[in-house]
Amino acid sequence: MAKHNSLSDYASRRFRFAGNALLQYHDPFFAQIDRLRADFEAKGTHFVSFANYDYLGLANHPKILEEADRELHRLGVGALASRLVGGERSTHKPFEAEIAEFLGMEAALTLVSGYLANVTTISWLLGKRDALFIDELAHNSIVAGCEASPAEVIKFRHNDFEHLDHLLAKKRQDFRHVLIVVEGIYSMDGDTADLPRLVELKDRHDAWLMVDEAHSLGVLGETGRGLAELQGVDPGRLDLVVGTMSKTLASCGGFVCAKKPVIDWFRYTLPGFVYSVGLSPVILASARTALRLMQEESWRVGKLARNAELFRDYAHANGLSTGPAIGRGVVPILFQDSVETMWASQHLLGLGFYVPPIVQIGVPKDQPRLRFFLSANHSEDEIRAVLDALRDLPPVAAEAHELVKKAMAGASL
Repeated sequence: MAKHNSLSDYASRRFRFAGNALLQYHDPFFAQIDRLRADFEAKGTHFVSFANYDYLGLANHPKILEEADRELHRLGVGALASRLVGGERSTHKPFEAEIAEFLGMEAALTLVSGYLANVTTISWLLGKRDALFIDELAHNSIVAGCEASPAEVIKFRHNDFEHLDHLLAKKRQDFRHVLIVVEGIYSMDGDTADLPRLVELKDRHDAWLMVDEAHSLGVLGETGRGLAELQGVDPGRLDLVVGTMSKTLASCGGFVCAKKPVIDWFRYTLPGFVYSVGLSPVILASARTALRLMQEESWRVGKLARNAELFRDYAHANGLSTGPAIGRGVVPILFQDSVETMWASQHLLGLGFYVPPIVQIGVPKDQPRLRFFLSANHSEDEIRAVLDALRDLPPVAAEAHELVKKAMAGASL
């Protein structure tokens, strides 16, 4: 009997198909950014990261550090168990009430991961007689939730709500319940959905609507309350709002907001909540303080918007493509091919700008990019300097093209 390949052989083969040939010239990923910063500054070079989604610049705010330290010494590090079977900490429900109120929703439930919040909510909510309508560029957490759901999954063209309307008119009658899922800001393109149109469609077709505000909390709207605030929609008309605390709220974890009966049901049945540990008291203290600070220091939302608009407009003035980005939080710079994208990332790093490339995974293979996360902490000089460096990008080194070409040829064997 023939011997099976080992798991290591299988993994190596899959990694080649995933595009590891691009890493043979330069590997920009998993950089230890604290060490990078120290190394650059020791050489007298200013280091700037555009790779971290600290949108409002709160991650190292002294009040957050102070509150996290106080909670660490008051309640310790861990939640120690699932909240359902092990009890919860006194800070869990107050934060949930505060995030729900901030977003204009009735109730909220927190989970240990924003990714998990999407996966478990989407996969748990619907049954075999139901359907999920999702944008074709939906985040992987949404796609994974759909793949784990018994419901039928139907994709509509990105931000094409005429197409969604057509699909709903054609297929809605075939299903008991229908959930439409969109994002406040799409994390690779930096664009937004048309929420008034979506609300009209969901009402007319008797569907439910879920908005993932992961990248739009603290970013969209005059006070950072997300897509509904930006586009003047009553958040009470949304069925579900899902988000994360790892971005604007400067910590980690996820949450789902909905009407109180929905959250009451989830609290006792949602698998990603029931079968997972609760949030650490330290994490809750950090997120809760960040939520308070973004309201007390409201100038941060406006500063972020001005920085992102400056980035988009200055990029355009220098002949760089930002795709459909609206100029809030996430703004990509698009390139012709993956090698050029990798080369640009390496060139910027040599100048003290950390911007890892997005190639092969997360975007279409013909749309590689550098994805910039803008922050209220970035200065105008830093924004202009990194775009000047891209404008003056030297040609890709010949050896880079040749090395990757040979490696890619080997990967296709």
